[in-house]
Amino acid sequence: QVQFVESGGGLVQPGGSLRLSCVASGSIYSIYIMGWYRQAPGKQRELVASISNGGKTNYGDSGKGRFTTSRDNAKKTVYLQMNSLKPEDTAVYYCNSYPPPSVYTDSWGQGTQVTVSS
Repeated sequence: QVQFVESGGGLVQPGGSLRLSCVASGSIYSIYIMGWYRQAPGKQRELVASISNGGKTNYGDSGKGRFTTSRDNAKKTVYLQMNSLKPEDTAVYYCNSYPPPSVYTDSWGQGTQVTVSS
């Protein structure tokens, strides 16, 4: 019943910035912590950032100091501001609850592609 739609990805040069959006729908009342995840080809899906319903944030090692997550409860939307992007940030970015469900569950959206390249 819970669904997420990610957007905002694209092609950006190293050092550039992107702002991703995640719109939630369905039965989201029980989701206390939302997370951003990313998966590059041949790599495992990893946590990028998380934010609680009260606004407390945590960050994975990969984006720490460069990424910021925020939320707009009225719009049921979570954001990921990514600055100082590096080629290693290239991946498909997803949003979902934290801890994340199985990658095979239907709540995962299509994700949004972020490509960092010169």
